[in-house]
Amino acid sequence: MIRIAGVAALLGVLVSTALSAQEGEPSSSAEMPSTTPTGKPPEKQCQPDVGCVTNLPLPRFVSLKGSEGNARRGPGLTHRIDWVFTRAGMPLKITAEYENWRRVEDAEGAGGWVHYSLLSGVRTVLVTLDMAELRSAPEATAPVIAQAELGVVGRVLECNTDWCRVVLDGTRGWILKSAVWGVKADEIID
Repeated sequence: MIRIAGVAALLGVLVSTALSAQEGEPSSSAEMPSTTPTGKPPEKQCQPDVGCVTNLPLPRFVSLKGSEGNARRGPGLTHRIDWVFTRAGMPLKITAEYENWRRVEDAEGAGGWVHYSLLSGVRTVLVTLDMAELRSAPEATAPVIAQAELGVVGRVLECNTDWCRVVLDGTRGWILKSAVWGVKADEIID
């Protein structure tokens, strides 16, 4: 049996104090909201549970594209950095959209506003159960082919109602949805 190790220190989020140089970065005019003659941004009528910018469902899961992503207090470069995500592939939940910015949360609920270019549509999951069993088929009686430690990140291949087929550290198998974070309980992925 294979044991897939996770590193607790790499759970993906570091509390960061904002550096004065980063706080003072000017935002480009492309990131500034357009305004009406009254000086206020125009109000969009959005549907509940749908992003106003992308028309994609909210909330939804994505992953961190690179090895670092700043999460800010608001949607713009002038806002202070509260968190720094430091783990490529970390699953994140988008809860809101504003122009080129997405408000995201990690498995612990920490997060902030991240520029959309730092996010990827590649679906990943975070193992939330220590020594979670990876099975050869989506059945409780299927042979265990590996165990994954708490905090391991893997790529999602498919999900049915109770199980997800994932790749964890090069090992493919089925894991219970209840043992991971990064997919909705009722979500089916083909």
